[in-house]
Amino acid sequence: MSDNDPVQLSWSNSFTVAHATQSAARDLQGDKILLPQSALEQLLAASTRTTPSSAHTFTAFDAFNPYSVASARQERGRFQETSQQLPHPLMFRLVNQKNGNAIYAGIREFSAEEGQAVLSTYLLEALGITEDELSNGQAQDNSGDVIDLTEDDSKPSNQGVRITVKAQQLPKGTYVRLRPLEAGYNPDDWKSLLERQLRASYTTLTMNAMLSVKGVKGEEFRFLIDKFEPEGEGICVVDTDLEVDIEALNEEQARETLRQIAARSQTAPGTEGGSSKGHTIDIWKDVEGQVLEGDYVDYDLTAWDKSRPIVIELSELAPDQEVDLFISPKSARQRALPRDSEHVFGDFSSPSDGVKRIVIQPSNVELENAESLLISVHGYSLPDSGEPSTTPRRYKLRAKAGDLAGSADAPINLEATTEHSDDEERCRNCLQWVPKRTIFLHENFCRRNNILCPECKNVFLKSSDAWASHWHCPTHPEAYGSTPLSKAKHNHIQHTNHTCPSCGPSTPFTFPSLPLLAQHRTTTCPYKLILCQFCHLEVCQEGDPLDPSSEAETVLTGLTAHERADGARTTDCHLCDAIVRLRDMPAHMAHHELDKAARARQDPPPICRNALCSRTLHGVGPKGQVGAGTRMGQGPGNDLGLCSICFGPLYVSMYDPEGKALRRRVERRYLTQLMKGCGRSGCRNEWCRTGRKNLGLEEKGTGTAAALPMIKPLLETLGDHNQPVHFCVDESTQKRSKVAEMLAAEGGYDLEWCVAALEAEGGDLGRARGWLEDWAPVKTRR
Repeated sequence: MSDNDPVQLSWSNSFTVAHATQSAARDLQGDKILLPQSALEQLLAASTRTTPSSAHTFTAFDAFNPYSVASARQERGRFQETSQQLPHPLMFRLVNQKNGNAIYAGIREFSAEEGQAVLSTYLLEALGITEDELSNGQAQDNSGDVIDLTEDDSKPSNQGVRITVKAQQLPKGTYVRLRPLEAGYNPDDWKSLLERQLRASYTTLTMNAMLSVKGVKGEEFRFLIDKFEPEGEGICVVDTDLEVDIEALNEEQARETLRQIAARSQTAPGTEGGSSKGHTIDIWKDVEGQVLEGDYVDYDLTAWDKSRPIVIELSELAPDQEVDLFISPKSARQRALPRDSEHVFGDFSSPSDGVKRIVIQPSNVELENAESLLISVHGYSLPDSGEPSTTPRRYKLRAKAGDLAGSADAPINLEATTEHSDDEERCRNCLQWVPKRTIFLHENFCRRNNILCPECKNVFLKSSDAWASHWHCPTHPEAYGSTPLSKAKHNHIQHTNHTCPSCGPSTPFTFPSLPLLAQHRTTTCPYKLILCQFCHLEVCQEGDPLDPSSEAETVLTGLTAHERADGARTTDCHLCDAIVRLRDMPAHMAHHELDKAARARQDPPPICRNALCSRTLHGVGPKGQVGAGTRMGQGPGNDLGLCSICFGPLYVSMYDPEGKALRRRVERRYLTQLMKGCGRSGCRNEWCRTGRKNLGLEEKGTGTAAALPMIKPLLETLGDHNQPVHFCVDESTQKRSKVAEMLAAEGGYDLEWCVAALEAEGGDLGRARGWLEDWAPVKTRR
């Protein structure tokens, strides 16, 4: 079997359905299931196959290193190992043993209790399994009659509802048709919702199953799946381009849908009677707009001075119309548009002067790595208040840079600095300054008609509706108002329980106020949208907000639960070919940087003493292995300071402890070069007859009598490794030497490292530059 053949898998087993709340993962969504660890072991055993080994190449052995041993490479290729591979993604067919209902599912993890399977709500509904059956050990037959499993003496009393799980691969789908179960669905609004729902929660789709999709406001929409391409009982929706059509069930539903869409178009964003269209704004101009009750208008501020406070201000608000302002910095950790139940900064107040503003300081941690500021203007409406008003609420939005506290441009408290003349006196009822000559008349009139609120210091007519409706919250001193609507709004926001619409009925999270719910949905909610740094998709962060260890791991690693799971995938380091987890790659690359820093404190790799050679003394490899040749037993092995290639013609297997024979061989080589030449057309060696001719120099030392006096000084310095020798090399080696000098002249790296880079990359200049960036320390000494 070749590696490209699909993995064939034949496996099935029977399990008892367990409560999702009894498992570690209580937030199963879509078609995901949990199986026990033994199921994974059985699946691996059923998919065993033999493949050639792909053993990791250690840095001490490199196939491209000229000092490597070819026989070792051949020996490694003769070994094989047994590998266990599973198809991706894993898919299963689930069958309820009591009523025969079947559906396809994907696996989430193998963490269920032995003998049990945990199913999502979607799968339970499709299989006809109710909560009562799971609790009481009962199941229904095809007729709907309840069967008590505990009365069967042949089965254990705690057997519960059992299903058959069979591994079965499905073809990748190219088309699916969905039928909405209610009228009024606008297909144009469903692309992003379906993409997110299918990508995050589904591996398969099953014919005639009911697909449930959550809307942006937490509402639920249900669709019937009634057509596939390719045709069959189910399709796989992972790693495929899926075309989706949404068609009405019948003509009556289609007409009702068109009627509702036409009615909504009368107040569509951008129309005279509808809300304004959101767009990108800047800090240089005001934006005038309007918003309908219950609607949101979304703006995007992409640029501002991050060294100063940023002020987002709403003005020209009518006192009897409630308009709220929400802001969320858009970053990899915050992707959702701000809403009343999901925002980072919000203002629910009812301003008396028609202005409300949010000031964000530049030191606020929420602005860290923010790409832009998402701003939403919301027309507030009380729940269950009947038909919403069709009158738009007008406003003016402005974003501007604020002044730092304590600066010369900071706002001044005019009340504290205003001076009053000696002819003025303050009214003890309304606290206004009036002339002393009229203070008696003013106070008499003021006490009869006006009243001062002792908490907010606002003055009201005693007979006015505003004073009759004036209120202060005892638990929120900053909250007050003068209309019944503002009081009802405050009670709904601050004193009413709110349940997270994302966490679902299986694990409801209820909060005593709307700001606390918004804080949950932007921090610990498992369904908070993030931009995963590993798969680069907008996904839910996942995790269990009730598990303190999970929260601690998120704080310590800076990774969400999804990123910790996604980052567990492995990849090869592009530098050293080590197999590294994605989430560990930054730390692994930091080790490479530390290795470069350590090399900067060490001596550079010594190069061959031959002036025309361009090789290091102990060899290097393309993965940064310095001294690789010597470690493999292929180093120079001589006392002349020559690389093994240059020393090769001088080597003989004889005992020569004093080096006299070696000295004679060096002498003969010099004589041969001067008297006969090497014969290479590209030779540039001044101590070679051919090289001098190529350089246009006068021939010298063509006879023994003339050559011996010339080479005698070279032989006398043979023991001094700081003095070069001049042996002929091939043309490519000479060119590499010149290129190495050119690289060193650029000033970034020492000559020794430039020689090593060109040797490791076979003389390729571009790849040698990359080798230097990856492995060589930057030049520090001049």
